[in-house]
Amino acid sequence: MNVRRSAAALVASAVLCVGAAPAALADTPPPSPAASPALPAGLFGKADPTYDGVWRQSLALLAQRTAGVKPAAQAVEFLVSQQCPSGGFASFRAAAPCDDKTMYDTNATAVAVQALKALGGKDAEVKKATDWLKSVQNEDGGWAYVPGSPSEGSSTSLVISALAVAGEKPAEVKSKAGKSAYDGLLSFQLGCSAEPASDRGAFGYQPADGKLAANADATAAATLAGLGKGMVVDPAATDTPAAAPACPAGSADPAGAARGAAGYLAEALKKDGHLTAVTPGADQPTADTGNTADAVIALAAAGHRQAAAGALEWLQKNSTAWANRNPAALATLVLTAHATGTDPKAFGGVDLVAALNATGPAPEAVAGTEPQTVEGEDKPGSGNGNVWWIVGAGAAAGMGIGILLSGRRKKNQP
Repeated sequence: MNVRRSAAALVASAVLCVGAAPAALADTPPPSPAASPALPAGLFGKADPTYDGVWRQSLALLAQRTAGVKPAAQAVEFLVSQQCPSGGFASFRAAAPCDDKTMYDTNATAVAVQALKALGGKDAEVKKATDWLKSVQNEDGGWAYVPGSPSEGSSTSLVISALAVAGEKPAEVKSKAGKSAYDGLLSFQLGCSAEPASDRGAFGYQPADGKLAANADATAAATLAGLGKGMVVDPAATDTPAAAPACPAGSADPAGAARGAAGYLAEALKKDGHLTAVTPGADQPTADTGNTADAVIALAAAGHRQAAAGALEWLQKNSTAWANRNPAALATLVLTAHATGTDPKAFGGVDLVAALNATGPAPEAVAGTEPQTVEGEDKPGSGNGNVWWIVGAGAAAGMGIGILLSGRRKKNQP
């Protein structure tokens, strides 16, 4: 969900550019707007929310609920206030009303659906959002980040996950041309003729020159979508060995397609224990922390605990600087810990839950603790000085590139 947000910001800034999102976009910052909007009350993080306000807010609320934290009413109210009368969400709205100039964001809407569903008591908002998502389905059955542009694998996957979490049946969500959501999804899976053969089973973002390239972000998201799961994945009771990458089975078997995608991710993680990407201006790949976390969640959803174990260990050792005061990154790690049965309050020696709480309004209640009173960044003498782990010399060593625009990031600066 990290490349997705990077690509999304670039698409928005380029006014609906058409084309594939290259792997080089992984965890790269979004373009900066001419003037940063004032930060609204209730928002998580201190970074410009133009491209990721709804995204990071939704992830933070999801992660808090998963960790037994009752979010601040102010934080929930902010998310609800971002929904337009149509049911859709923009990436972020300051004071601007929803009108014909609003650039709607299917990714923001989809993740907001998951957060609102998890919060409970928001059935009307969830229904409006899912109805809006169904109304902007493309004829091929898929979705684009910006409605009206060509479908792509990451957005299609995220929308399907949101529909499933909301209680919809993706196989029955069909376009005017009769294509189902799964028809749209499976059109992005690399087939039996894909080369190299190790890419078979992976999902691509969009075709470039008529060809799909394996894309880790799209593949992780598609694994969840094919399994009918959202970002909150309960740990599996047993472990199932990951199969080698397989040819897709077609839209009639989305779960089989998901298993093929998970097999691709398992193989991709074997080389270095984490995923890599080539960032703009670089000639060598570097660690891609955000997509590594996404891959671990996807593998956990598929029941492949052992296949995810090495990458989980790598994240525990190498995600400190990447997640520092970044609510979307912290939330992603909390969800990773939950999916793998790992304690998010002791993730590589870090209390991810306390760190996440410190980036937003004080939650109303935290399981096993007194209600929190510290809001925002840590302050000397606040008693919250140890919320963040000790960085120490070399804390940045081996760090992966940021979730900025989770990825969608992802985008997700603090």
